[in-house]
Amino acid sequence: MADKGRPLMRRKGRKEEASAEMTKDVQTEGEAPPAEANGDSQVEAMELPPFEIIQGDRIDPFAFKFQFKNVEYSSGRNKTFLCFLLAEGNTADGLVKGYLEDEHTGPHAEEAFFMQCLLNYDPALRYTVTWYVSSSPCSACAAKIAEVLKARTNVKLSIFAARLFEWEEAEIQAGLKALHAAGCKLRVMKPLDFSYTWETFVENEEEPLNLWEDCKENYEYYQEKLADILQ
Repeated sequence: MADKGRPLMRRKGRKEEASAEMTKDVQTEGEAPPAEANGDSQVEAMELPPFEIIQGDRIDPFAFKFQFKNVEYSSGRNKTFLCFLLAEGNTADGLVKGYLEDEHTGPHAEEAFFMQCLLNYDPALRYTVTWYVSSSPCSACAAKIAEVLKARTNVKLSIFAARLFEWEEAEIQAGLKALHAAGCKLRVMKPLDFSYTWETFVENEEEPLNLWEDCKENYEYYQEKLADILQ
């Protein structure tokens, strides 16, 4: 896909506007316009303000189709959806799955994961974590996650992102590089990843996901940009 001078996706936006954009996007499957994103040193040392984090097992299908769509212009997508798989130990017997959704009133979904889903962290155990996120981490989140991974070498994290958040910004690129250097596996979501996430984390009523026309093209675009950043 040719580079059209992709506009930066902005984190903040009004939830009323996002809701309206979501309804329009799902009904018409059209493109939209600014966007969203997301926010561990030693987790124990963090002082967190009150925050709103929604946690559950299954995402509303309309929210998934809007928030995870890997469009070039991502208007109204001003929050982060984080679907996770968490395995403790060397087997998948204790696999935990779910999702987090942030409202940007405090910590972002990435930060909340370590506070809520790894609340009983045990340094003697091995943790294998996979995230499917609506957009890649912001610079602050990336730096905190990198610090956690360096401090907790028994945590192995893979992040698969539908879109790259503000990838043209130097601080965002530095954050992604820091994550990569800390051992985090980073990749853009492929078309098959969207179908898997739909089947695993969405209230889909056993309906298959009809991928949007430019899904593969947009994946290739973002993956090329990510490869350039991490090289």
